[in-house]
Amino acid sequence: MEVTTKILRKRLDTVLPLALRAGDIDIWLIICQEDNLDPIYRTMIPMDTWPKILQMLIFFDRGTEEGVERINLSMTDTKDLYDKPWNGGNHTEQWRMLSEIIEERDPRRIGVNIGDVNWAAGGLTQNLFNQLLEALPEKYIKRLTSAETTCTRWAMTLTDEELELYPKISSTARQIIAICFSPSTITPGVTTVEDLEWTFWQMCSDHGLEQSFKPYFRILRSDTEAKKHTHSDGIIRRGDLLVCDVGLKYLGLYTDHQELAYVRYDDEADAPSGLKSLLATNNRLQKIFMREFKQGLSGNQLLDNILSSAHKEGIPFPLIFSHSLGLLVHEPGPLIGLLWEQDPIPGRGEVRLEYNSCFAMELSVKDVVPEWDNQLVSCQTEHIVKFTKDGCQPLDGVQTSFHLI
Repeated sequence: MEVTTKILRKRLDTVLPLALRAGDIDIWLIICQEDNLDPIYRTMIPMDTWPKILQMLIFFDRGTEEGVERINLSMTDTKDLYDKPWNGGNHTEQWRMLSEIIEERDPRRIGVNIGDVNWAAGGLTQNLFNQLLEALPEKYIKRLTSAETTCTRWAMTLTDEELELYPKISSTARQIIAICFSPSTITPGVTTVEDLEWTFWQMCSDHGLEQSFKPYFRILRSDTEAKKHTHSDGIIRRGDLLVCDVGLKYLGLYTDHQELAYVRYDDEADAPSGLKSLLATNNRLQKIFMREFKQGLSGNQLLDNILSSAHKEGIPFPLIFSHSLGLLVHEPGPLIGLLWEQDPIPGRGEVRLEYNSCFAMELSVKDVVPEWDNQLVSCQTEHIVKFTKDGCQPLDGVQTSFHLI
């Protein structure tokens, strides 16, 4: 609680003004209900509090000298992070006070979370929007606008403290992956990929960690071995290549990783050279990916630049499907390609890159593996990178060798 509250205070003091000015709004309203919290609202309150009934956060930009006024117009205890002018009770009074606060400040533009590109910027429900329209004088209704740009900048931008903390969180997630991909967990011919999913899930639960999403593990098997043993029973066998897609949430930050393990035959000391070469090629694509990051580029421009460089450098079958990561799992920064679509993406692909943001560097290559009868095999990985004025760098390294079973 102490760590996350300290970080939130810093975010409200430093990132919030940037977000309001990026969106060119004077007042930002975040309105939601206790059982249907706005995604952005969740990132703006301390963890040791209970959001009761109707929630209203009001941010008024008083200018560069005075900074942003922060008002919590609800019954929720937000400590000293916000001014709290209302003790609760009558919700008709709550809406009336909202209108009075806006009239007193006479904003030019009032931002509300009705974005249509990033889902995280669209947290205002139709019901509450209608109630807002009923509460405001007509002249302020005309000043309502989407706060999508503000939402995007707020959620995309991380503080130095978060960037310092993030590698430890990522390392924790990767340690759990290593345990899942270890001989202590996997018995070839017995353990299933579903067992691994429950192992990851249980370890998160045991350590008080929230999952980013349901854990996923899959088997890549040579065509020769697949004729002997189909994938249908999910049993892990010798000679298999295993891939995970897992993540967790800790101290307000999400992880998202894909790593690989190889299950050795009895007479093998390591993975086949062809698979190792494939992973090395994947690492080459990762370096190209990070090299192309430049402030102000859109996700679509990044996609085009990365793929162009990859083709020039002879990367076989490169695919880029990367997304921002941090306070949210798949939002709100520039989307860099999709697994099923390596073309410019309207909306989310047009969001531009800003400093102090993090990404899931999700990508793949494909090449023939001699030891698998020259079968074309995909190598897909996902690691977290940070983008600062020093460039784009791995948060806590990347996988350069297989987990071995």
